Formats: sequence, structure tokens, C-alpha cells
Amino acid sequence: MILGALVHLENYLGAWLGLPTLHSLLTGWMPAREGLAASAQEALALVFAYLLPVLLPFLVALRSDTRFNDRFGIWSRKFLTGIPILVVALSLIYQMVGNLGAQILVDILENGFFAGYVTPALRAVVPPGLVSDFLLGEYGAISVGLTYGIAIVLPVVACFFIAFSFLEDSGYLPRLAVLSDRLFRLMGLNGKAFLPMILGLGCVTMATMTTRILNSKKERLIATVLLALGVPCSAQLGVILGIITGISPLATAIVFGTVLLQLFVVGLIFSRILPGKRSDFVLEIPPIRFPQWGNIARKTGLRVKWFLKEALPLFVLGTVILFVLDRLSLLGYLVAGVRPVVTGLLELPANTATVFFLGFLRRDYGAAGLFDMARGGLLSTQQIVVSLTVMTLFVPCIANFFIVIREQGIRNAFLITGFISAYAIAVGALLNLAINAAGLAL
Repeated sequence: MILGALVHLENYLGAWLGLPTLHSLLTGWMPAREGLAASAQEALALVFAYLLPVLLPFLVALRSDTRFNDRFGIWSRKFLTGIPILVVALSLIYQMVGNLGAQILVDILENGFFAGYVTPALRAVVPPGLVSDFLLGEYGAISVGLTYGIAIVLPVVACFFIAFSFLEDSGYLPRLAVLSDRLFRLMGLNGKAFLPMILGLGCVTMATMTTRILNSKKERLIATVLLALGVPCSAQLGVILGIITGISPLATAIVFGTVLLQLFVVGLIFSRILPGKRSDFVLEIPPIRFPQWGNIARKTGLRVKWFLKEALPLFVLGTVILFVLDRLSLLGYLVAGVRPVVTGLLELPANTATVFFLGFLRRDYGAAGLFDMARGGLLSTQQIVVSLTVMTLFVPCIANFFIVIREQGIRNAFLITGFISAYAIAVGALLNLAINAAGLAL
């Protein structure tokens, strides 16, 4: 940890004095002829210059000193020391997912593999016409569906799965539940609700089913609403992290700050208006330990396999639905129906309506659409902030919608979905107005 702090100090002092830093040396060490784009080279340099110097000394201490493990376990669940530890953990996850996954691996797969080999090879074989449009057109099953799923979402999801499995196997996650108990109490819940919330970062659908661990009907309903409202699944979160690497820290803070504030506000309101009491908080805490690489590999492999089996077909299915709607000239009517809201209240491009429609089929698919628009320069920084906020707060994906029906009943499921849809648009509109009124330069 001290070494990591020294490396950061070296970087800041080097920048202040005009001397070369570890980051600049690493950037210059990787020539363009290695096949990585400049953004990917920059990301790789960031990973080596910031991620490894902090993580490696900590892993050495965690593996070699059991007393350090015990002390770290205590520090991680106390407020004054637990919050800084959480901030460091989140920053490391950001470096891994946002830089390594969303820039380096995405650049290699999308620009190197798909754009360089797959698409040209298929265009050379498939003659122009309906089949070519279906596979390689604007809503092509390969040019959009597989490219989004494999080249854009899979790399960031895999990196997030690795980081999540690391935290899970180390015994750190239950300590976050203890640390967050005070916050959840304000929302009519207790620290046990942290577990469904953190599982929601893997899959909101599965996390909704785990709300059964909460003891009262009131707690289960509040947790279900919060999961559907503002907890992005791993694929969506990974893509979001990939998008925010291209915007300012202020813009990033506004996105996450707004989403977290809405979770707190909605939880607080529901805790006041719903009848019932909060249950007691009892949780077994395992010891902190050095994660087993075999466990991390198995858990990551199972989650990637789940993504390829469950999510990737939905990417292709969503693209096929768009292709059919476009061919039948129905997509334009759907987009036109929500265009006044998208272009008027939210001041976003009309194409964003299609992205929100995709988000209902699969939230990470919609986020991938935003990722593509942001990289293509179709969105300003303010529009990225507004669209990311609305997409994160928007209706749950169709799979989670059916699970909510099973867990809470069809009446509550439609009430939750209707409330979240209106609430997300209202928050996005107010956020856009606030940014304009404040004259923020994002």
C-alpha cells in the first residue's frame, strides 16, 4: 500500500516538476506498431502505472501475514477506515474494467478482430441483398448483435466478473454489508439488503430472487424496487465504466451521484409510506483471506458461460427484432412516439429512443448502444451524463420484469415498472435543466 502511494506521489510530483513519470515512460514504451490504438496504449499504461503498484503489495501482505488479515477485516467494517478502503477498491475496479476491459480488450476485439477480419470476410462471401442486410446491415445479427455482445460487452463483463470474484472469495463483501447497515436503516432495510444489491451488480434478475433472504414483505418490496430502479447489472455497469473513461471526473460524479441519491430518496420514501417494521440484522462474517486463484477462475468462468448462454442470444434476438421492425417500417413509429420525450425533455438525439427500447429487451444492450453513440461523437458530454442517468434508472430488462411478477405479483410488477419509467424520465429532465441552469462546463 505504501509503495502504491509512493507511485501516485511520483506521478503527481513528476507532472508538477515536468519530469517523466512511470505512466509516461510506459506510454512511450508501447509503440503503435504493436497494433493497439492510442487510447488502448494509454489505458494499458494506466493499468500498469496505477493498478499493479497498489494491488501487488496488498496481495503480498494478505498472503503472508495472518495478523494483517485480521486487522484488515476489522478496518474494512468500521466507518472511518472502511470508507477509504471501499474507495480504493472501487478505483481499482474502475482501472481494471474501464481501462483494461473497455479500451484495450474492446479495441483488440472490435477493431482488430471483427472490423479487421470477420466483417470483411463475410462481405466478400455474402452477396448484397436481404441476407447481407440481415447479417451485416444497420441492424445486422453479426455487425450489431454479435459485435455488441462479444466485442464490446464481453470484455468489460469478464473484467468485472474477475474483480467481483476476487472480492467475493476474499471475504470482503460481508464486511461491506456491516459497513452499509447504518445507511440501509435509513431506507427501512438493514445491512443484509446489501447482499442482494451487490449481487445485482452481477445480475439484477438473480438478485431479485435473493431478496427472499430479507425477513419482511416490506423489506423485500423496497429491495425489489431499488434493484429495478438503480442497480445496473454487470454487463451494463461494465459498459457504463467504459463510457465514463471518456468524460470528465465531474461528469462521472454527477452520473453516479444522481443515481445513488435517487436510490436513497426512493428507499427513504418507500420506507415511510409502506407499512411494517425493519427486521434485525444478523450475519455470519467469514475471515479475510487471500483469494484462491482457482476459485476466481471457476466463478469467472461460470459467469462468463452464463453470459454467453443467457445474454448473448438476447443480443442477437434484440437485433433481429429491430431488423424486422425496421423492415416493416414500424421502428420509425415507435421512435416517433417517444421522440418528443427524448428530444424535448431530455434534449437527446432521436436515435437515443431506439437505445432505450433496446434497454427494455436487455439493459446492457441499451448501454452498448450508448457506448457506440458516445464513441462515434454523436453525444455531447452533457447528453452522455443525462442518457447514462436515465438508462441506469430506466425500466428493468424484460427478464427481470417477469421475475418481479413471480416475486411480487403482476399488479406490483406493473406498478413498479410504470413508476420507474416515469421517475427515470423526470430525473433525467430535471438533471438536464439543472446542468443548463448552472452553466456547468462538463
